[in-house]
Amino acid sequence: MKSQMTFRQTDGPLGCLLPLPVLFLALAPSLFAQSPSPALLVLEKSDNALAIVDPATFKIVGRVPAGPDPHEIVVSSNGQLAYISNYGGLDSNLNTISVVDVAARKPLAPVQLGALHSPHGLHYAGDKLYFTAETNKIVGRYDPATNSIDWILGTGQDRTHMVLADETQNRIFASNVNSGTISIIEEVVVPAPGPPPGAAAPPQPQGSARKDSLITTVPSGRGSEGFDVGINRTELWAANAQDGTVTVIDVATKKPRLTFPISVQRANRLKFTPDGKRVLVSGLGGNQPGSSDAPNLVVIDVATHKEIKKFNLGGGSAGILVLPDGSRAYVAVSAKDKVVAIDLQKLEVVAELPTGKNPDGLAWAAPR
Repeated sequence: MKSQMTFRQTDGPLGCLLPLPVLFLALAPSLFAQSPSPALLVLEKSDNALAIVDPATFKIVGRVPAGPDPHEIVVSSNGQLAYISNYGGLDSNLNTISVVDVAARKPLAPVQLGALHSPHGLHYAGDKLYFTAETNKIVGRYDPATNSIDWILGTGQDRTHMVLADETQNRIFASNVNSGTISIIEEVVVPAPGPPPGAAAPPQPQGSARKDSLITTVPSGRGSEGFDVGINRTELWAANAQDGTVTVIDVATKKPRLTFPISVQRANRLKFTPDGKRVLVSGLGGNQPGSSDAPNLVVIDVATHKEIKKFNLGGGSAGILVLPDGSRAYVAVSAKDKVVAIDLQKLEVVAELPTGKNPDGLAWAAPR
């Protein structure tokens, strides 16, 4: 008689015997489920979770723990790893950046920041992860290849919040919410010191040139938070939450060019479209007593600085993700626990996705 191999389940309530084929089928979905590529990643902030969304069906296909109080999320250049800031608010004790294997849908060991607390803004450039730490008023850089923080720079500003870096890593931008400023950080080369005046030049150099960082602090507006840099890198636009304005900064001169009003309340995030012709600004205000008609998202024409479309998405909105091809934008409507998809050609909402509690940071998991 042919015997059937069995596996003893010892951790269940009954300690029952299961045939191997049955056990294999039971475990297969969790062992072999793979995320779609590309995938839309949504941080469900109040659930401490990362939702993985199939953009083709606009449905959640999996969830992964995202660490305590997840706020912002970026993806590595190869699209495999997601990095999530564990914020906790200004002066919190949180000092980790969570890491998730997107394809395998599993958390990995977090990045330990040691004495750096309240990490928030994230940007991945040049195979390095840039981050801010509000408590310490710094911008830092983590090297995944060596699993180490290889650069830290203090901004001297209050609530250094969001960060962007050029792929060359020679120029970094950061917003400072409570100071109402933008920090422009540039790498400069300091020449080697020469001989004292009147002294003969030594046969060998006394030192060598070294790299240093030059910080220019540019005034923006009260509550300067979400910002972005245009495709030609000539303009930086910053949303000023407390002023209800946007400030345009000339990157070459490092000076404000102009400031103009916008209709969203408590402006939170700002993103250029890939062609550089439009800007999207989300706001956490609206749908409060006396403001039921206030928009939660506006689309601005870059050339004229005029609002060409206003959206009332039903509640305060935060994270914005614009697809690399410029076809769609995704917006996290935090107050209503949903993400909406917007057709950027028609400028209309084309789909809504119910999520967990308080969605915020968004990312696109695809090689670039």
